Amino acid sequence: MNIGIDIDDTISETFETLLPYSQKYTIEDLKRESKIDFRADLSNHFYIVYMNNWSEQEAIAFWSKYYAEILKQVNIKTFAAEVINKLKEQGHNIYLITARWDMPGDNIKEITRKWLEDKDVKYDELIINASDKTKLVEENKIDIFIDDSFNNCKSIAENTNSKVYMMTSRVNGNLNDDKVKRVFSWPEIYDLINKEDK
Repeated sequence: MNIGIDIDDTISETFETLLPYSQKYTIEDLKRESKIDFRADLSNHFYIVYMNNWSEQEAIAFWSKYYAEILKQVNIKTFAAEVINKLKEQGHNIYLITARWDMPGDNIKEITRKWLEDKDVKYDELIINASDKTKLVEENKIDIFIDDSFNNCKSIAENTNSKVYMMTSRVNGNLNDDKVKRVFSWPEIYDLINKEDK
């Protein structure tokens, strides 16, 4: 099978690093009190912008200053590498499909490659700048897709034949769709994929 996997908040614990950096930026750079709003639109990967109520210019300045540093520092989710590597050993093709984008002066694809190598995550293809994951899922004939973004999961479930698993995170807990299977850990994902493969 072809298995498509998002990176941030799916393989990595991005939120846990992103949130304190966002508060540091709001307090130290913007010189205002940090007020995190969990009632904001949390359905896509720019959730941190809405949670902090930043203007477009403030968001651009944040990413310019901290994006590469955050991506280098994020931790990997428990059992993510172990499960992905087992799936690859079983003959599945692993496509890492991420909305991570290149920044002036920072080669985000290279930073991501190094992070994956350091964390011992095996894969067949790394696709960044994935603004339309539904299209990429179709183009790469993905059988199973795993992401934390509710918008991505819903779109892929509605517009492709792929089975979709949504990794539970702090920002998608209240978002549900009948066509999207919510998952809580990599061992659970491994179990579900093995059942699909029979």
